[in-house]
Amino acid sequence: MTRCFLAGLIALCAAATMAAQSRTPDPGSRILDLSGTWSTFPGVNASAPLRRASGGAEEIRRLDRAAVRGVTPDVPGVRPWTDAPSYKPEHQAKVKALDAQQSKTDPVFYCGKPGVPRVGPPRRIVQLPSEIIFFYEDMSGDPYRIIPTDGRPHRADANPSYYGDSVGRWEGNTLVIDVRNFIEDTWFGEKGYFHTDAMRVTERIWKNGENLVWQATVEDPNVLTQPWTMPPRMIRPSDTPLEESPPCREQDAPLLRNDDHHDQR
Repeated sequence: MTRCFLAGLIALCAAATMAAQSRTPDPGSRILDLSGTWSTFPGVNASAPLRRASGGAEEIRRLDRAAVRGVTPDVPGVRPWTDAPSYKPEHQAKVKALDAQQSKTDPVFYCGKPGVPRVGPPRRIVQLPSEIIFFYEDMSGDPYRIIPTDGRPHRADANPSYYGDSVGRWEGNTLVIDVRNFIEDTWFGEKGYFHTDAMRVTERIWKNGENLVWQATVEDPNVLTQPWTMPPRMIRPSDTPLEESPPCREQDAPLLRNDDHHDQR
């Protein structure tokens, strides 16, 4: 009887160990801990039109800021990506109008929260056995995200929010984060990329040497013809500590004489 009891106990412990290992990265894995402080992230879009208006004439020049914004197409693990999402024909005019008047239409111009994926990769990561915590520096506040990585499902009672409800899992040495349950008050890119509450974002984060690589895919079948995978970003380690952001107070909007854009700043 004692032998049977011990055999059963050993079997239960082995099953529990296997289940825990399936939820967390292998302790012997080459890349385990993403914890650390990382450099700031300058925007989501790698390129944008620079619009200048003077004397009734308008000049539009396309800027490629891939190098400035850390686009890294040749890093192992990068998924195929495109520069811009593909909107359904009935929504293209709206995107164009929002983009043309960013200083009037973009909530971020008025201290709105950027949301996910526009907020980009975190400035600091704290990795725990069953969850990972992201900290950000942002002019609209200093958000954080607590992301379970132990197999927990999405919360059934979570309220829709700017940063959504996140659940993480490990695919080898890559952290894959499924984010859903968004409100509609954000853009997922700086060019008028609006979305609906059906949006779902998949973030992928892994290491390349000492650097962090971040790439996101946006799905919204209500407005997009297909999922959009963004250009990847490489984020370097930083020894600059996080600082509390000052209060965001928008005072310039009434003084603008033209339709200002983020890339004109």
